[in-house]
Amino acid sequence: MLREHRTSVTGASTVPSRPTPSPSGPRSPAEVREEVRYALAQARRSRRREALGGDDIIGDALLVASELTTNAMLHGGGVTGFEVTLDDQEVRLSVSDHSQEFPRPAQHADERGFMRPGGHGWPIVCRLARDITISELRTGGKRITAVVPLTRR
Repeated sequence: MLREHRTSVTGASTVPSRPTPSPSGPRSPAEVREEVRYALAQARRSRRREALGGDDIIGDALLVASELTTNAMLHGGGVTGFEVTLDDQEVRLSVSDHSQEFPRPAQHADERGFMRPGGHGWPIVCRLARDITISELRTGGKRITAVVPLTRR
């Protein structure tokens, strides 16, 4: 059986519906990605599309947001806050968690030389972000803010 899929060719971009954030912060990297997509879609509606980068650059911002959130969940005791702000030049992603320990690259090989899974998130964030700030919070924990440029370097 052949299924047919049709899309509108009107040229209008689809804006995702506003995600309903949990009062305690995002519960998953997917919720954070939706917040970032929503912020970018809102900005694209009010500005030129070209000013906010191409799909590959937006993908970088989504990946950084996802990795920061995943790391907060796996190593930081959970996400306590998330914020996304942007202008024509960059998107600023801030993720807070319960831990005061700073991220560090993981060893990829075990004592026998075999590669271990995981440990790639922080290097990805460091590669894609132009600037990273780690701040201790007065209430405990930390906030990591990564700035992802919306144009190629």
